[in-house]
Amino acid sequence: MSAKEPRPSGRGTSRFTGALTPGRVAMAVVAILTLVFIFENTGEVKIRLLIPEVTMPLYVALLATALLGAACGYAAATRRQK
Repeated sequence: MSAKEPRPSGRGTSRFTGALTPGRVAMAVVAILTLVFIFENTGEVKIRLLIPEVTMPLYVALLATALLGAACGYAAATRRQK
């Protein structure tokens, strides 16, 4: 079957069948568990980054760290594909 030929329509197939791969489901579960962990930790903490000391809720620091980690992972993945 070439790329230009339409796919044969079978019984029970959906255009979203390929969207739910085990890897995507696992990443969704990890993301949900990460968010639950972040928002369960709401206490105030002191964070020192080089010189200034900042007091903020722990969930803000965890969420910022998770977003930075996700951005670094995305950047590494797109760089590897090139």
